[in-house]
Amino acid sequence: MTIREVNELRGADAPSRARRRIRTDDVLFATIRPGLCRLAMVPASLDGQVCSTGYIVLRANPALLPKFLFYALQSDAFINEMKALERGASYPAVSDRDVLNYAIWAPPIPDQQRIVAILDEALEGIAAAVTNARQNAQSASRLSSQALSAEFRNAENAVGTVALRELCSFENGDRGENYPNKSARVLEGIPFINAGHLSDRRINMSGMDYIAPERFGLLRSGKPKDRDVLFCLRGSLGKFGIVDGIGDCAIASSLVIVRPKISTLSEYIAAYFESAICAEMIENYRSGTAQPNLGAKQLAGFRIPALCETEQAELVERTTAISRECRALVEVYEKKLAVLAELKQSLLARALSGELTREPLAA
Repeated sequence: MTIREVNELRGADAPSRARRRIRTDDVLFATIRPGLCRLAMVPASLDGQVCSTGYIVLRANPALLPKFLFYALQSDAFINEMKALERGASYPAVSDRDVLNYAIWAPPIPDQQRIVAILDEALEGIAAAVTNARQNAQSASRLSSQALSAEFRNAENAVGTVALRELCSFENGDRGENYPNKSARVLEGIPFINAGHLSDRRINMSGMDYIAPERFGLLRSGKPKDRDVLFCLRGSLGKFGIVDGIGDCAIASSLVIVRPKISTLSEYIAAYFESAICAEMIENYRSGTAQPNLGAKQLAGFRIPALCETEQAELVERTTAISRECRALVEVYEKKLAVLAELKQSLLARALSGELTREPLAA
């Protein structure tokens, strides 16, 4: 049956999108990006509150347990179908109708109770493992950052600091009328790099966006060169990567090109960006908005130890091994998180088809 058939809020009884009063155990589903497909059950502490627009309120009728509905809407099958149905350029969304027309399996209540009990126990264990893996990944990442910071602080005490602008030049992307929006992207052509392509100090070409050579020729700025360091100023603030052997390419408006001057190593600048010292500087400049941002001029004012090229190379050499080992650990935990996500979806699929119950389910 469809969600509409087991949803108590239907027709004239449904609240308007402008004002929705929610109850304990209602299921809220986000229908618009950036939160599209986020899901939550209303706790007793929020009973009677008003839900904002951008969510559909689902209130299970007596034929469906709220927790069963909550689990059903976590499945990849539902999430993938909703994402396939999203429409709109500026704010992609799915309609309430799309959600309500989705068909779910709703066995008798006793069978739902057994399925929910199984999933409660199994998913609690998975959630604990996910939390542990995330904490371990964060600890490994912090270890690298702290080791780098110790090196930079020792160097700072020895030689003092200079502003980044003394060691590098800064260039924003072309943000004028020639900026290539999504409609200008092509399947092959000139790489168009955004924050999602910055990973492990490098530019990840997997899933790269492209623009036509003709559009690239129109851009007046934002064309990186080999050994430039790209830094994200908005959204994924602080992500960075070194351009290495890509050839012609351009950057999205959220990035800035940090171009080392003579006798400044790209790896030295990258090591600084990875350190906790840089993270602290970023925190000082955060705007406090939902979309934190930093200006190129602010970044250019960050202080960095004034080392000669030989000393820069020595610092990079000392920290490369530990950074590599820490990144390897992070990758191990990220793979574990991916396995746990697959396990969760496998359990949901099997449970919601009746496969995991201890005795045959009613037809």
